[in-house]
Amino acid sequence: MRLLLWAAATWLAVCAAAHPGRGAGGEQPLSRIAVERTVHAVDNAARVKASPLVLGLTGENTEWVDVEFFHPNPSGDDWIGVFSPADFSSAICEPENQRQYPPVLCTAPIKYQFANFKNDDYNKTGKGSLKLQLINQREDFSFALFSGGLLAPKLIAVSNKVAFVNPKAPVYPRLAQGKSWNEMTVTWTSGYDITEAVPFVEWGEKGGRQFLAPAGTLTFDKNSMCGAPARTVGWRHPGYIHTSYLKDLWPDSLYTYRLGHRLMNGTRIWSKSYSFKASPYPGQDSLQRVVIFGDMGKAEADGSNEFNNFQPGSLNTTYQIIRDLENIDMVVHIGDICYANGYLSQWDQFTAQVEPIASTVPYMIGSGNHERDWPGTGSFYGNLDSGGECGVPAQTMFYTPAENRAKFWYATDYGMFRFCIAHTEEDWRPGTEQYKFIEQCLSSVDRQKQPWLIFLAHRVLGYSSCAYYESEGTFEEPMGREALQELWQKYKVDLAFYGHVHSYERTCPVYQSQCVVNASNHYSGPFQATTHVVVGGAGASLSEFTTSKIQWSHFTDFDHGFVKLTAFNHSFLQFEYKKSRDGDVYDHFTISRDYRDILACSVDNCPRTTLAS
Repeated sequence: MRLLLWAAATWLAVCAAAHPGRGAGGEQPLSRIAVERTVHAVDNAARVKASPLVLGLTGENTEWVDVEFFHPNPSGDDWIGVFSPADFSSAICEPENQRQYPPVLCTAPIKYQFANFKNDDYNKTGKGSLKLQLINQREDFSFALFSGGLLAPKLIAVSNKVAFVNPKAPVYPRLAQGKSWNEMTVTWTSGYDITEAVPFVEWGEKGGRQFLAPAGTLTFDKNSMCGAPARTVGWRHPGYIHTSYLKDLWPDSLYTYRLGHRLMNGTRIWSKSYSFKASPYPGQDSLQRVVIFGDMGKAEADGSNEFNNFQPGSLNTTYQIIRDLENIDMVVHIGDICYANGYLSQWDQFTAQVEPIASTVPYMIGSGNHERDWPGTGSFYGNLDSGGECGVPAQTMFYTPAENRAKFWYATDYGMFRFCIAHTEEDWRPGTEQYKFIEQCLSSVDRQKQPWLIFLAHRVLGYSSCAYYESEGTFEEPMGREALQELWQKYKVDLAFYGHVHSYERTCPVYQSQCVVNASNHYSGPFQATTHVVVGGAGASLSEFTTSKIQWSHFTDFDHGFVKLTAFNHSFLQFEYKKSRDGDVYDHFTISRDYRDILACSVDNCPRTTLAS
């Protein structure tokens, strides 16, 4: 069985090159388990024991648990599933039709690991142990031993329950830029409905007076999902998502905050304290640093949910950003956030993974195919990539300053930067609402104050030499740049970033598939054309490039990585591509340009003039 699974994974990895954003990189590991085929095969001689029983005694939201187990008839495809709530096997499962018996099990585990993982003698002795990492997810946990592999699970034994001391505690804050430059939003998750407790944030300048800010509360239910597995085995209640708006911030000031809930008896439940630096005033001349990537996904530090020899780039990317966090002011994650693909527990896992980053600097997201796409729901693409989520978890779990959060396109300013973030899972072509937004975002920026104009989207609306795009004969998302390249050129967009293709690529300054100037490590003087960058290699399985020589493709890297932009002032921008494995710079260039250079015209962006004086 393990050999068959390995062969299937190998086939998926090959097929990842056939379509960016899918294949092994887009597969949710929990989807490998045929939950609905589970049968009871309880063996009284088998046992599973988990310890410690109580987690988070000193306020931790992440803990390691020791799981010991014994199976009198072991095999190489036995596995341990982690379930939450703990009473997973007592749930009443509804049959899909009147002729079908209800399944024994109707919920997927939140993670799993094979019983012989680091237990070399398990197949002989039936004895084994695992160290598994749990996060606070509002419910208790149990651990179940299965035989029969992932495709024909047989439930053998279930452990005792373990739980966090306060499962409902406020956890995993996510900062985001508000709709104005001097507003920061804080979003977090808890187990408290508004009928149980009132959510708020205590915040203020570091060392100064602290204020209380109210928070709004959102959630969603199974009926908000558009299909399976989100409506079936992947469903898990997301908890309650709270957002507070911290307003009238002073530029570059350091603030502290903590999350709170006031229970109906007056008791207050607190998170630990966090801090952030407020955004600079738009146009402010100061050091400003932004990290950009796509398609990171999540991974497990304990090695669960993955094959034993698979090293996820996601954890490496997360680690490198945390390591450099003192030198980062904002993060932009352009789609394919966590690849939950309809298994709702994974959104908690992702927010826990990025908490050290998202609790400290604004974590801005875009939407990708694995957040939004589902047939018959208004997405531009009618595929099944969201696993039935159809955008609901993404737009609820993270705040974006969009006029309509379901549409997911928005502008955000940070000092000398203007970011225009598009939503490629809805139509962007001329005449659409999104096209009007893109032109308004690009045209409305004051380039004297914000000289660095950046366009971002999940799918590659510009240029990519990915093998899949070559097979389509497009070297782009079909209908991509044909609709938008005149806007990029007209409004002198410095850089355009994309995910979806799981690798790194930088073009020359290119327009109409021609290098307007040769690629370089330094550009100076008037704007010539937009440089396009694919930076979708933050964690998902990598995408192959074409073997053909492409004139506009300057630098490619088949590896995990991310980009860091540093604006030193209004005239000098530094671009660095870093590998996730070591954090070192493997591609870089700089732009030096004065305001008069921005005003100067080049190909297809010269304004009309008159001979009158």
